[in-house]
Amino acid sequence: MQEKIKQVASRIRELREIFGVSGAQLAGEFQIAEADYHRYESGAVDIPVGILYQIAQRFQVELSTLLTGEEPRLHTYALTRAGQGVSVDRRKDYSYQSLAYNFIHKRAEPFLVTVDPGPEHFNSHPGQEFHHVLSGTLRVLLDQHELVLGPGDSLYFDSSVAHSLTALNDAPAQLIAVIV
Repeated sequence: MQEKIKQVASRIRELREIFGVSGAQLAGEFQIAEADYHRYESGAVDIPVGILYQIAQRFQVELSTLLTGEEPRLHTYALTRAGQGVSVDRRKDYSYQSLAYNFIHKRAEPFLVTVDPGPEHFNSHPGQEFHHVLSGTLRVLLDQHELVLGPGDSLYFDSSVAHSLTALNDAPAQLIAVIV
């Protein structure tokens, strides 16, 4: 997993250099600490999916290009068979599978996310998110609100609000997450 993080970080650094933008400037645009941005770009720490999405939007590239190093090519439809999405292992207790990685000019990023029980990790980024729980029980902390979701429950929210997902009952939870 560490090697994948370093490859993604290298692609981000290359884009930033090609566009002649400083790390400090990007940190300011993304409203994160400059030191955090430099840790992301060095590959020293994991890069939250929300930040990856912002970087892709900023440089007008597909998120899958950052993740895989390849440009998506499909225009009419993208079929992703069970278990065949591009894996995005961001944290040890979250795993993401990009479900439309090969469709060009997406307006949203759909993921199959598996959340393991464990510590809470807060994240925030511009945009909106939609979550639909497929299995397990999921606790979502959203600003000052605690929501418990089960299979079939859905949540749409402003992702600039600090949010965290945690699986409950000592079992993983699985959901469809769409970042817009």
